[in-house]
Amino acid sequence: MDAVELTTSRLLVRRFRASDGPGLHGYLSRAEAVRFEPYPPQSPADCDRLAVERAASPDFWAVCLGGSDELIGNLYLHRHEPLAWRTYELGYVFHPDHWGRGYATEAAAGLVSWCFEHQGAHRVEARCDPVNAASWRLLERLGCRREGHLLQNASFVDDAAGNPVWKDTYLYAVLAAEWGR
Repeated sequence: MDAVELTTSRLLVRRFRASDGPGLHGYLSRAEAVRFEPYPPQSPADCDRLAVERAASPDFWAVCLGGSDELIGNLYLHRHEPLAWRTYELGYVFHPDHWGRGYATEAAAGLVSWCFEHQGAHRVEARCDPVNAASWRLLERLGCRREGHLLQNASFVDDAAGNPVWKDTYLYAVLAAEWGR
């Protein structure tokens, strides 16, 4: 895997390291951080395992405060198949202690720019829960447009009777030709 590191004015966006488990635990253990994720709060052992998995994956990026190795969040950037579509999916989770400072927007903008400039992406899209206003506002700050409201298209948990609990999703996207306008 390439050793790409991206720097923004305040952040370092780098590949995960197998040793990032404690940093991951700092925020993935927090219920408010994973409220809209398809998994519950994570234990230290879960985060150690996830750090090893993410270090081996081209899809996950660690976000650190610039000039330090303090992990404050992560980005997800996955290339969809078929390759001819040149479409990537963006995701993000950040430490609640760092919310409201523009870090997620800054990190995501840096990674999306890199994706268009160096990966030849045509389109970057993201999905979020309509209830998660902070997430869809972030996507709008990035310049993404809301392309759809998908009804009951995702389920991460079952109810007491074992039936899926369905959630709606907003679909956002930005094209390479639109990026940076």
